[in-house]
Amino acid sequence: MTVMTVERVLLAEPRGFCAGVEMAIKALTWMTRIFDGPVYCFHEIVHNEWVVRAFEGVGVVFVNDIAQVPLGAPVMLSAHGSAPEVVQGAADRAAVVIDAVCPLVTKVHHEVKRMARDGYEIIYVGHTGHDEAVGTVAEAPNAITLIEPETGLGQYQPADTAKVALLAQTTLGVHEWMAVMDDAKDRFPELHTARKSDLCYATTNRQDAVKQLTESCDLILVVGSHNSSNTQALVRVARENGVSAHRIDSADDIDQGWLDGVATVGLTAGASAPDHLVQEVIARLAPTAGFELWSSTEEQEYFPLPPQLRAFVSTLQSLVEAGVTARLPAQEGWLERDRDWTASEALNLVST
Repeated sequence: MTVMTVERVLLAEPRGFCAGVEMAIKALTWMTRIFDGPVYCFHEIVHNEWVVRAFEGVGVVFVNDIAQVPLGAPVMLSAHGSAPEVVQGAADRAAVVIDAVCPLVTKVHHEVKRMARDGYEIIYVGHTGHDEAVGTVAEAPNAITLIEPETGLGQYQPADTAKVALLAQTTLGVHEWMAVMDDAKDRFPELHTARKSDLCYATTNRQDAVKQLTESCDLILVVGSHNSSNTQALVRVARENGVSAHRIDSADDIDQGWLDGVATVGLTAGASAPDHLVQEVIARLAPTAGFELWSSTEEQEYFPLPPQLRAFVSTLQSLVEAGVTARLPAQEGWLERDRDWTASEALNLVST
């Protein structure tokens, strides 16, 4: 590996995997350990190329049409949330369905259904074609208008200005979301919004960390895949604060030209990027003064494994115990220990 020496690296904390990604990766890992395969997954489990390739290596098949799942096969639904017809289609085809949707996305789905039921015209701020946006809009397609954050409300005009609601894709940039919300509040004084922000805590925290990094860095590198909305938002935040920034999938993507005249590099990662990719970037940059952890807040959020998976494995364990009159040591207390088992450790099982 060619070394590209800089003076120092400031490493953002928090960065990388959020609680929803942790849950989804661990859940799919369990699926690969339980079933002989192939295991099917509707959409990429998370938006990261390395993670997807790792699971493909152990026989996971990612599909974009639930009809591609063979009858009776086990299937997982991705962390981004799925349309109601996809959930029903999976139930009709699969022997076992595990929905790994992030609870924060589920919250927005519930809000959409409630607001549509109450007669609101819903403005949904999100990116056209993004898996999360597709699944959310499908909850009430006749009541929702999708607005791109880059273009804003434009000529949007509801039938009743007193019955307008505003929701957001969880991975948006804070400032782009706020711009649309401020405009909507000006246009529609009776605007209805969720009691708690739709933006993911991890999205907000990682953007805050990058904003702080811009005060001390000449360049910011963001590890994450091109289709990761929250990763792209981190790049925009850095640039909006006057610092050159680039998204990279791995250390191999670093351009030597980016480092000309650069002493300090800020480094972070999107919410679905494995941390070993970050460590490889540090090794590639080889900072002469080492790297410094730049902590902005501490995250302690934890999302348990999907209830369908916990119920399925508990039932499976009971059957094993009944058949052999002994608990398998490898399964002893696995549910209780899930909080201490990381997605990085899970990925080690499927990538070695």
